[in-house]
Amino acid sequence: MSLLSENIIPGKHGTTFGTDAKSSIELHKILQAIATINGVRDVIFNTEKFPREFTVRTTRMIKVSEIQSKIKAVGYHAIPTGFFLFW
Repeated sequence: MSLLSENIIPGKHGTTFGTDAKSSIELHKILQAIATINGVRDVIFNTEKFPREFTVRTTRMIKVSEIQSKIKAVGYHAIPTGFFLFW
């Protein structure tokens, strides 16, 4: 494992996760769980792909495991699929 694969680095990039949540209500629960983490700038959902994907961008370094544990607490899974999203 490396710094990039274990953490979300702040800036314009983000880490993309795949999730087993399907409906907009389930995705909203994930958004609420992630929003409680200090340093999360925004969460971008891609509902056109299956399984659903979302990208988390931050203002400080956050461990991927912290994101995963918050989502697991609401009953879903999050698996990192990509490490950078450039705008």
